[in-house]
Amino acid sequence: MTRPNPDREERRRKQKELADRLKSSGALDEIFAKIDAGEPLTGEQGLLGGMLKAALERGLDAELTEHVGYERGDPEASLHENSRNGTTPKTVATEIGDVDLAVPRDRNGTFTPMLVPKGQRRLDGLDGMIISLYAGGMTLRDIQHHLESTIGTELSHETISKIVDQVGEEVLAWQSRPLEALYPVIYLDAIVVKIRDGGHVRNKAAHIAVGVDMDGIKHVLGIWVQASEGAKFWAAVCAELANRGVRDVLIVCCDGLTGFPEAVEATWPEATVQTCVVHLIRAAMRFVSYGDRKAVAAALKPIYQAATADAALTALEAFEASELGRRYPSAVKSFRDAWERFTPFLAFPPALRRVIYTTNAIESLNFQLRKVTKNRGHFPNDQAAVKLLWLAICDIEDKRARDREKERGLRAEQRKASGRLVEGQVTTNWKQALEQLSLVYPDRIKPHL
Repeated sequence: MTRPNPDREERRRKQKELADRLKSSGALDEIFAKIDAGEPLTGEQGLLGGMLKAALERGLDAELTEHVGYERGDPEASLHENSRNGTTPKTVATEIGDVDLAVPRDRNGTFTPMLVPKGQRRLDGLDGMIISLYAGGMTLRDIQHHLESTIGTELSHETISKIVDQVGEEVLAWQSRPLEALYPVIYLDAIVVKIRDGGHVRNKAAHIAVGVDMDGIKHVLGIWVQASEGAKFWAAVCAELANRGVRDVLIVCCDGLTGFPEAVEATWPEATVQTCVVHLIRAAMRFVSYGDRKAVAAALKPIYQAATADAALTALEAFEASELGRRYPSAVKSFRDAWERFTPFLAFPPALRRVIYTTNAIESLNFQLRKVTKNRGHFPNDQAAVKLLWLAICDIEDKRARDREKERGLRAEQRKASGRLVEGQVTTNWKQALEQLSLVYPDRIKPHL
């Protein structure tokens, strides 16, 4: 039996009380009659639009009353220095459609409404709706069509673009925020996006870095679209992280990126660059036929599960000499090419190996992000891609948080909501891994404990 959520029950109770009071007072009788007569709730002639118009105009009139100092119809109005001076028509876009308002004016021209400020053509809720739709993967023209077809609001492509661009400053602030001095582990992985570059659309890699702090909590450190190849690009990324406060990194887990190990070692000389073992296994299995995949996977296990680097080399040589190894020399080559960046993994104890074994911490995030970007033809520039990816991460985490909030108070076996995707997620068995890190890197860990 499902246990009720206390917060949801309280919200329902309050909403029911309000609805009951309105119904018993007769305030809704005329509205109910119009609904029964077939009048629409939304759209240009919708009842909700009329109600919102009445509420906004009443609020604006109350603001003007406070500004001029007298109520409408006051016989002593002429004694006041300022006075009412009719209204100005104004159309504002809302979540339920366009609403035509009569905005009151004053004689002196000093009235500045707060409810619907001068120059504002949309209520804040509509901006939030547009940004949410954009974060969900809809293009600007998709959003334009969606608003017009669902709530009857017609906004230009340029207006919607400006609304979305408003989050640009937030993205810049997030991408340049200060970071911790030490991240024991940083994972790096990429998602391929299509971006217009000059007169052509190119595939570019949007790299996402996730750092694990001293408490074992994961944080998305930044998103970078690769503008140039190799060491030059990675040197700029590492320099940016260092400038934001990262003084040391113990282990960086990534998939063999050209120039990356050199950039890391130039910025953090003592850092260990570790090839993602899962990526390495996938590369080794790339040309293996379907019928041999299980056998090859089993034969590779002694290599990456070896107790030491010497034992791993012995296992690799044994695989190379076997029938499967002779049949698939590309699998052997994958390990030999990555050997220098693979073997650091083997020097760590089991609990720490499980933490740095794979970049799956990011891959699950990338899977969700690909669902958001797959409907887009391409992005106009690198900044647009970073902005959407950042918004998508926020949107995914917010949705999961709302789902968890709905299940708050339920027993563990009754909860079905997903946990955090990446941001704020706690690394499994972190205490044990941190203990082993403190034994491997005592001088670098202890000052931060």
